Amino acid sequence: MAWDEWEHLKAKAAQDRSAHMRLNHGPPDDGRGESTRGDLTVHHEDLAAIGSAAHELFQDFGRFSDHARMSSLKAAGGLKSEGFAIGAALDHVAERWVDQVQSLLDACAHISNHLRYTKNQHASDESYIAGTLSSISQLDHGFDERKGN
Repeated sequence: MAWDEWEHLKAKAAQDRSAHMRLNHGPPDDGRGESTRGDLTVHHEDLAAIGSAAHELFQDFGRFSDHARMSSLKAAGGLKSEGFAIGAALDHVAERWVDQVQSLLDACAHISNHLRYTKNQHASDESYIAGTLSSISQLDHGFDERKGN
């Protein structure tokens, strides 16, 4: 991208009010009564796909990374027994590998568990809201009966 084109795009974005970021509030009401929503939406299917991918990565990477660790440790042991200094270095790398793998597995588990919790909490909230709204309609019905409607 040419520098002039970049400057042109920046100037255009500065003129376009809709390009500004809005945090913690929606756009101001323009008086036309139009409902506007933010451009960030997430659907249940999207979250489910992310959670499934995190769970799958957790399972597969945990299994395959252990093969790499074991092979590295075996190679390091062989090199050390033959008197090669690189054997100790490879052993050190294999040990650090374990720490890094655990960090990745923890992150995957956290993502998967959080999305599962969010899904369950959302279902619980939906159930609570439906129960509350049905209770309100029953109360309204009772008031209507009392008024003779």
